[in-house]
Amino acid sequence: MSEFKILMPKLGESVQEATITKWFVKEGDKIEEDDSLFEIATDKVDSEIPSPVDGVISKVFFNVDDLVPVGEVVAIVLLEGELSDNGSEPVQTTDNETSSAETVKQTASRVSATETIVEETAEPADFKSASNRFYSPLVKSIAKAENVSLQELESIKGSGQNGRVQKNDLLKFLEERKTGKVGVAIAPASDTPKVGMSIGGDAQIIEMDRVRKLIAEHMVNSKKVSAHVTSVVEADVTNLVLWRKKVKDGFIQKHGEKITFMPVFIEAVSKALTEFPLVNSSVEEDKIFLHPNVNMGIAVAKPDGNLVVPVIKEAEQKNLVGLTKSLNQLAEGARTNKLGPDAYSGGTFTITNFGSFRNIIGTPIINQPQVAILATGSIEKKPAVMETPTGDAIVVRHKMFLSLSYDHRIIDGALGGAFLRRIADILEAFDPNQEI
Repeated sequence: MSEFKILMPKLGESVQEATITKWFVKEGDKIEEDDSLFEIATDKVDSEIPSPVDGVISKVFFNVDDLVPVGEVVAIVLLEGELSDNGSEPVQTTDNETSSAETVKQTASRVSATETIVEETAEPADFKSASNRFYSPLVKSIAKAENVSLQELESIKGSGQNGRVQKNDLLKFLEERKTGKVGVAIAPASDTPKVGMSIGGDAQIIEMDRVRKLIAEHMVNSKKVSAHVTSVVEADVTNLVLWRKKVKDGFIQKHGEKITFMPVFIEAVSKALTEFPLVNSSVEEDKIFLHPNVNMGIAVAKPDGNLVVPVIKEAEQKNLVGLTKSLNQLAEGARTNKLGPDAYSGGTFTITNFGSFRNIIGTPIINQPQVAILATGSIEKKPAVMETPTGDAIVVRHKMFLSLSYDHRIIDGALGGAFLRRIADILEAFDPNQEI
């Protein structure tokens, strides 16, 4: 008799763990290949994990809200035609495999070690404790929002695996605390005073969804980590506007893709980054990592209002047609939740388009661990003074603002300003007779 181990899949080069947010199956369920097994969430994307085999779910090792490292055994499937653990025959394994019981023991040991590392390095100060008890990111987030102290968390009897406190356990505790069935533990005084706010009875309360909470945490962390500086230039993009107007219909007919201004922006920024490699880097403590390729993150607003940043890998090696196709595919996949975690990983620089909302200037927040981000404003017709053979004349030109936020820890004003000016120069020198 044989078994198949379902592992937490590789979720992209920068993702080492994921939270199980939903199970679609339970022990004893019969499944077919490609049936959804469970749903996972990372700080980049939510994904459903399908089964690669037919069979019966023999064992599930983790619960909803458990944080699972990549490569861990999540479940065991008895291959189709085999008996389950309740049958008359025992599960057999090959010589180089351990039994199911041993696998569980090893998995529990590895998870315990991982949890200790998480508690020692990732949790805020008020959650540090000599206790080895593990709390999922969701539980910690709710506890923080509801001012639940570590002492109170430790007192909650968990219904999850190994006594873990699950979301419902914490919500039940909060309800009991509200009705006076449990006492409120007073947390130590903080050095930072909390600002009180009086909320009227007619105020509508909207709970942040998981993605919005992650975005909020990511943005606040970026401001804490990087010394933000923003520079702004105005670029004359008349040649680009006239070129796109001339070729957009033919571009669709020839390449089957709609071309916007963004692929040209990506091309210009990629060229500038190859000339200013320090801007295409990341910082870790006192070390600067220069990246060999330009992996361009493009901020995309989803229908639910949240923002995601899919990445065009090796953008400096693509022409306008390749950039247009990559951009359109990623943007559509992001809006329809059809991209995997790897599509959001590995970015070295980001562009966000304030102009899509008819904003002329923005001061974007750096997408960590990158060191700079460019915002493109809306293109507007403006009067401008130009030299002519008969003297200066006022003419109508198409202009836009470009704003660059950069990490002042490693990028000084001279470098940031020169890089931004170079992007504008490339756009202003765009050839209006360029072939498609």
